[in-house]
Amino acid sequence: MGSRVDRAKQFLPFDALKGLQEALREKEIEYEEKIELSEESLTELENEFNKIEKGSYVKIRYYKNRQYIEINGIVTNIDYTRKKIQIDKSENINMCDIVNILI
Repeated sequence: MGSRVDRAKQFLPFDALKGLQEALREKEIEYEEKIELSEESLTELENEFNKIEKGSYVKIRYYKNRQYIEINGIVTNIDYTRKKIQIDKSENINMCDIVNILI
């Protein structure tokens, strides 16, 4: 004899088109083309990048997965040679994907 939970499962809604709702939501996302920055903007951005220190609070706008994302957080690691920055020990961002930095 099955448990109450097993018997209750038979009354759960059945999703005949499993994954359809998720696929439709994904289609609703508007993807953006990556912006090519001017030489002047790149120089300005690089100057801002070089001012950043580990432990600084920053706000960065960058390109990821065909969208522009904004992140605020504490710089937990920075690699000036490879031009990468890590925010809150989770998000690793390449300098070439950054379009704006606020320190």
